[in-house]
Amino acid sequence: MIPPGGPGQRPVPSRPSSPATPPQPATPRPPLTPTPAPTPAPDQAELAPAVAAGLTPGPAIDTVLPAASERMGQALRAFRLSCPSLLRRRDQSGLTGNADWQTACAAAASWSEANAREFFRRYFEAVQVGDGKAFATGYYEPEIAGCRTRATGCETPIYRKPDDLIEVDLGLFSESLKGRRIRGKVQGSSFVPYDDRAAITAGGVLAGRGLELAYAVDPVELFFLEVQGSGRLRLPDGGIMRIGYAGQNGRDYTGIGRLMRDRGLIQIGSMQDIMSWLRANPAQGQSIMNENKSYVFFQELTGPGPLGALGVPVTAEVSVAADPTFVPLGAPVLLSLDRAEPNGLWIAQDTGGAIKGSNRFDTFWGAGERARGIAGGMSARGSALLLLPIGTYARLTAGR
Repeated sequence: MIPPGGPGQRPVPSRPSSPATPPQPATPRPPLTPTPAPTPAPDQAELAPAVAAGLTPGPAIDTVLPAASERMGQALRAFRLSCPSLLRRRDQSGLTGNADWQTACAAAASWSEANAREFFRRYFEAVQVGDGKAFATGYYEPEIAGCRTRATGCETPIYRKPDDLIEVDLGLFSESLKGRRIRGKVQGSSFVPYDDRAAITAGGVLAGRGLELAYAVDPVELFFLEVQGSGRLRLPDGGIMRIGYAGQNGRDYTGIGRLMRDRGLIQIGSMQDIMSWLRANPAQGQSIMNENKSYVFFQELTGPGPLGALGVPVTAEVSVAADPTFVPLGAPVLLSLDRAEPNGLWIAQDTGGAIKGSNRFDTFWGAGERARGIAGGMSARGSALLLLPIGTYARLTAGR
């Protein structure tokens, strides 16, 4: 159903999955005793999600900030990149307004990265959202074997976003649905859900429409590249093609790792365990992958990247995905977990379909085997503090 690729295409064999990196244990800082959320007056508007979860003032910022390091300088650089969005976008968490970030962003524009710790100490205060009990996973920019045109052994299509995929802002129709969006397509006179993964991968509903951006050697590797949201294709001539998220079909995401554990197919559930089982059982594996009805569409990236939800490049070991209803995108986050690698200062620059809740985070580790090994086995628990511009907590809790 898909036209064959041009002559001379020779796919590069897929690399075996690298094992998860053994965790470096750490003792996390215990969460603070939560402060109850304020009770709104009967005529008061509904509390913002993060405020409703409860806000607790954190320790003095100087006592919780990590020591000065190159990584902290990178965090300042990432925060600086986030400032245009902080000064322009509406904060879904309801914790901050654009004006709250003006002083810190103005200072960040010319602040030396060599003295980044002093910047965060001077302009921020620590606040705990909800119970502060954090759970962090990891993601990375995978590199898989692929080709720009179809060739023998490189035949799994990577699709562009279709023109008939429509996103609807339900808030335009009802105030009660403000902030909610759905995706689908027009079929006759009806708006219906878009085709699910099985229809796209097995049913071939997109084949022959000229949507093929590239092709992958291994459908299992491509499945996990979708989960990550961006990645690199290692081409037959040794070149690299970078691809990034362009859209999603609107179907709910299902994590197949938990599904496979519940069925007794795997024990631990790391990415490496899942991939090994799927490859060893290709027919059943395809069926299991199709139980995740979500499907991601890609675009070629030619500038710096990969790009996060803010539209700016994410930084390895600095950028973290968070739930924007609880964490202002662009804000610094301090993690103290039972695994040492993710401990420290991060900047919330991304989101994820499975990243939901006030203290749920997904840490970005970059590209390469080390990143894959850490991210693939990352599962850490402990506590989290959100860094907000000084004075934010007092404003939010005034009159409590």
